[in-house]
Amino acid sequence: MPIFEIFKQTISALWETKLRSFLTMFGIIWGISSVILLVGLGIGFGIDQRNHLKSIGTDIAICFGGKTAMPFGGYAAGRDVALTLDDAIAIRDGAPLVKHVSPELQRTVSEVSRWNAASRAVRGVWPDYQDFRSLHVEQGRLMTSDDEANGARVVILGAESNRQLFPGKPAIGESISIAGYPYTVIGVLGSKQQNGSYGSGPDNSQLFVPFSAMERDFPPDDKGNFPGFVNNIVVQPVSASMHIAALHEVRQVLGNRHHFDPTDLDALWVWDTLEEAQFTDNIFHAMTMFFAAVAILTLALGGIGVMNIMLVAVSERTREIGVRKALGATAVDIRRQFLLESAIITLVSGALGLLCGVGIIVALRLLPLPEFLPHPVISATAIIASLTTLAGITVTAGTYPALRAANLTPIECLRND
Repeated sequence: MPIFEIFKQTISALWETKLRSFLTMFGIIWGISSVILLVGLGIGFGIDQRNHLKSIGTDIAICFGGKTAMPFGGYAAGRDVALTLDDAIAIRDGAPLVKHVSPELQRTVSEVSRWNAASRAVRGVWPDYQDFRSLHVEQGRLMTSDDEANGARVVILGAESNRQLFPGKPAIGESISIAGYPYTVIGVLGSKQQNGSYGSGPDNSQLFVPFSAMERDFPPDDKGNFPGFVNNIVVQPVSASMHIAALHEVRQVLGNRHHFDPTDLDALWVWDTLEEAQFTDNIFHAMTMFFAAVAILTLALGGIGVMNIMLVAVSERTREIGVRKALGATAVDIRRQFLLESAIITLVSGALGLLCGVGIIVALRLLPLPEFLPHPVISATAIIASLTTLAGITVTAGTYPALRAANLTPIECLRND
């Protein structure tokens, strides 16, 4: 029998049971859409978290003084390690694998503008800090090396600090009192989506001033005698591939200066953002794989539905099969018809599922979503995996019913009520 004639008979048979065919197809549509959407959401979550981590800094490590856990070079264990400005200078000059470094002072003090008052954290930093900590001004400018060299009383406001101190008012060029000292606002940071921080809170709530100005005017008072001591030192390696080697250099430099074993992890506590980013990537990769497995299972269950409906069709059309065989239809013709019915159901529903899944992702990418919900990503891997599974379902779900129908004899079929 010509393939076109088989196709016509197949469409006619499916149309006679259109509700059942639609419900069967819906399982495939839902499965394909689920694969594309769930994998897209998993990838979107991973990208979103990486971007949030970048808002803390680009491949940086924050070093805090700790307490030695082992004796070294004649010095007993249990000694406090207090980081100093000279440590930052030593790292800058003696660790070639460190691209940028900045000491950091932190203190929560009072701030007063013409319109409002606040009590927010202030950070004193070197100018390089602004680059590797991803500080980007929305208004005004960043601090310069001249500001640091001259100890200029200039300040950059985080987005929330700006809204509180200058509610609806222009801030650039205005003077504010910080711990009683007059500072000029030179910049306002753009709002940052930040899922982590250290010290005194996220950047939106901070104020940033030159290190030299803060050390002179209002250094933190919880580390003992000033000048000298710092809250922490932030470093950025020359590249991500040299990250571990650069941190080893930092430990060597500080170990020599403070007489502790560089392998003593308690002596120098390091928050490694690259390590955290890799850990986060692993978590979201596992989550994406789980989503994909659940979606593929849903798609496979849709394939079982197709096989089930085809077996029902064989049982219902036993007499029809017998009549066609009695009129000269071959086993190949019967097998082709039922294989084609299965293929039409799976391929048409697969195409609709593909359009539906991609369409939902495109629509979500055009809509403003809540901060906690990332925009999903169209994944070529998810599409290939779903289409590959669909191809397997097409062959598997149609082969057994088609063989069963083709192996029926005319007498057996015509004897059936």
